[in-house]
Amino acid sequence: MKKRFLNLLSVAFVLTTIGFLMDADLRESSMLMRFTEFIGMAIIAFSILSALYFSSVFVWNKMRKN
Repeated sequence: MKKRFLNLLSVAFVLTTIGFLMDADLRESSMLMRFTEFIGMAIIAFSILSALYFSSVFVWNKMRKN
């Protein structure tokens, strides 16, 4: 279970890094705001990926049992 969470977290950070690099924000924001945005995006991506992954695993296991 711990390995699954770490894999999902690493995928979330990769997606967040790609999204942060592709961001076309013209205004230079402070360093604190950059870290806040990065961590916030990583948390949101991790939450969405976890919900999708664990719900699909749950449905898959229920379908296999029936």
